[in-house]
Amino acid sequence: MSQKGDKTRQNIRDTAYRLFAEKGFKEVTMKDICEATGLSRGGLYRHYESTGQIFLEIVNAFSDRQQSEVLTKIERRIPAAVILEELLAKYAEEMSDDENSISLAIYEFYSNSAISKEDNSVKKQYEIAKEVWVELINYGISTKEFSCVNPEAVFHVLVFAYQGVRMYSKLMEIDQKIPKQIVGEIKRLLLKENDN
Repeated sequence: MSQKGDKTRQNIRDTAYRLFAEKGFKEVTMKDICEATGLSRGGLYRHYESTGQIFLEIVNAFSDRQQSEVLTKIERRIPAAVILEELLAKYAEEMSDDENSISLAIYEFYSNSAISKEDNSVKKQYEIAKEVWVELINYGISTKEFSCVNPEAVFHVLVFAYQGVRMYSKLMEIDQKIPKQIVGEIKRLLLKENDN
């Protein structure tokens, strides 16, 4: 695809992300995306066939980017504690940002039984995220920066707390201490006493 085409696709995804965060998945139509991007229907359909296709690209891009960033940092031997700090800061920021959460849209998209049978991307995204976190935690244990923990259990505590806050933030106001508390507990579980 041309550079202009790539830029157009990125603009469509960015615009659609904002719409999904605002309205959820079910309420966003291709017409809404056309209006918000200024593209004609033909212009939009030249790039994407449906809101579902756009949504999947958004979700897949997030986990692919996180996986690439973390694994690259591990290969460069950046300290595990530094990688952890950066990731947790990003997670805390996202938990505090209820306006840009697409957790409700994710739930709506994947709760459609036809979609979930057709393409279980949420499970794939979960597995990718788990693989990245387990790799990071094992790396931190091997460098003696992290305590000996069950990496998968720590991932589960983090991911389900994170998603819970993101979902609840669409339903009620979340105390801004909560993301900090979650991040603080993950650090307490992982970092050795003298590193806290």
